[in-house]
Amino acid sequence: MRALLTVLAAIALAPCALAQPAPAVTVAPLAEVAIHPERDASAQVVSLNESRIAAEIAGRLEVMAVEVGQRVERGALLARLDCRDHQLARERAAAALAAAQARQGLAEQQLRRGRELRAQGFVSDEALAGRVTEVAVLSADATQAGAQLASAARAVDKCVVRAPFSAIVRERLGQVGELAAPGTPLALLVDAERIEVSAQVQAKDVRSLEQAARPAFVGLGGARALVLLRVSPAIDRQARTLEARLRFTGAAAAPGAAGRVTWRDTAPHLAPEFLVRRDSRLGVFVDDGGTARFHALPDAQEGRPARADLPPGARIVVKGQLTLRDGQRLR
Repeated sequence: MRALLTVLAAIALAPCALAQPAPAVTVAPLAEVAIHPERDASAQVVSLNESRIAAEIAGRLEVMAVEVGQRVERGALLARLDCRDHQLARERAAAALAAAQARQGLAEQQLRRGRELRAQGFVSDEALAGRVTEVAVLSADATQAGAQLASAARAVDKCVVRAPFSAIVRERLGQVGELAAPGTPLALLVDAERIEVSAQVQAKDVRSLEQAARPAFVGLGGARALVLLRVSPAIDRQARTLEARLRFTGAAAAPGAAGRVTWRDTAPHLAPEFLVRRDSRLGVFVDDGGTARFHALPDAQEGRPARADLPPGARIVVKGQLTLRDGQRLR
């Protein structure tokens, strides 16, 4: 009897169910409703060269030609050391070379005369061999003296310390009158031309940064255009971020400047008001030929734009989606 009543009730309700109209919804192509959220990451402008320029020889510091904050070009004078001792050493080496060359010349002349006498039978083979050996020894002495002169000349050149690259003077370390030893720092220079931006990027944002068309550094002085150079594959153990290096396309910011790298995500995203939850999953309804199809978005979060892995022509239900069911006919 109970089963009969159930069947009769179902038959009675069937016309009502068939008469229920399809829900009215509003749909729009993904390309029209998609948004491209802006991403950002903390960043700092860094110089590729930050060098302590040191003395290479011993000497008393006579001149410090730079001050903190000064900009210098490549080859500009930084400091000058007292060079008199090294100049005297160069003169001694030059004199030693001249004496060695004179002895060598005399030995070569005697060797030529000895060969003439040997041809006439007045000099033995042993005597001629001795003169050949003497010429070889004196030639080696002249070569050694030449090397000593070159070394002394290099020491004289090192009395003047010059900038190895275009730079900004960050610290003036040398003091006039001090005795500098080899390796004594004289100035700290920051490369003013080879400048990059170091950004700490979340792992989930790396792909969007690599695809971004116009990243920018936003800091003191406004926004400056950048181009991505590389992303380090190593993950920071504390912050769980990856380091991205970017280069300015125009005028660079000052080394040490802090700011943020910003870019617009090129992947289409859907606004939070289009998302619905079905079976513990967040997603959107798509109009599939007049039928509602629920499409889950794996990375979607409540209240945040969600990345949409759908073709640009997909018809997204943008109004009336809250009461829809998967497979329901649409109007």
